Amino acid sequence: MRPIALGVFAAFFFAFTFVLNASMESSGGSWIWSASLRYFFMVPLLLIIVLARRNLKPLLVEMKSNPAAWLLWSFIGFVLFYAPLCYAAAYSPGWLIAGTWQITIISGSILAPLFYSTIQTRNGPLLVREQIPYRGLALSLIILLGVLLLQLENAQQMPVKSFLLGFLPVLLASFAYPLGNRKMMELCDGRLDAYQRVLGMTLASLPFWIVLSSYGFWTLGAPGSPQVIQSLIVAVCSGVIATVLFFMATDLVRQDMKKLAAVEATQSLEVLFALAGEVVFLSIAWPSSLGWIGIATVMFGMIIHSQAANKKQEVVVHLK
Repeated sequence: MRPIALGVFAAFFFAFTFVLNASMESSGGSWIWSASLRYFFMVPLLLIIVLARRNLKPLLVEMKSNPAAWLLWSFIGFVLFYAPLCYAAAYSPGWLIAGTWQITIISGSILAPLFYSTIQTRNGPLLVREQIPYRGLALSLIILLGVLLLQLENAQQMPVKSFLLGFLPVLLASFAYPLGNRKMMELCDGRLDAYQRVLGMTLASLPFWIVLSSYGFWTLGAPGSPQVIQSLIVAVCSGVIATVLFFMATDLVRQDMKKLAAVEATQSLEVLFALAGEVVFLSIAWPSSLGWIGIATVMFGMIIHSQAANKKQEVVVHLK
């Protein structure tokens, strides 16, 4: 249950992203600064942590051994994840983005055939392509159904253009984040801890954020102090705390695609945390009865998903 618990805490801190991005957009801030400032702030914060743990040198050695892969998967896992989320915030409220983001529950399972695992045979180790965890995918669909119910009423009231510009970027992000995360786990193969991996991906993604922020400074000027402060909060809560917790959770189950799908499913709780945050801080209305049915469905799916993953673990331990 530890990976599931870590995933739930990660979802709570990830929710700060949706609430504060919505707040920054409503106050006139640009998505360009919302995206790039978060990662600029993450660098010194993570450096302090990794240096304190005396783990910087192994990270730099690992990155130097395969710089192209670090650049590629960091771009996919961080840039193609967060820039589209911030862009979508210019067109959709935080609750809708958080709800749409839950497509990552399914996309993470669909990506399984892109990865291989090693099994022992009579002739030695053999690489086998991973299979889509259909049972876990079915349980994920329960959670997704709850998310759809949660946002159905409000989505019907939005213009088509706003819905698409808020939906399509998040759809891209929902595939990019688990793909980049899993490929980096595969590349590191347990040699780096979660803090090192997040710092490494942040450093490798910096060239792209520098280009984006340079464009923003040239076209929009410097960001305002409220956006800088809120971006710092996002960097601490979502960029450092949530990302490290989530990477720790996925590291614990990286060899089991079903358990990995269960951990990724905990991110469905982001929509609940984001909704609560917008109600408290941005004064949006509470959901209708249909929305509460959606919340109950999400919680039910989460319980079933975590129990299924834990039950399989108990069977394996018993057999051993």
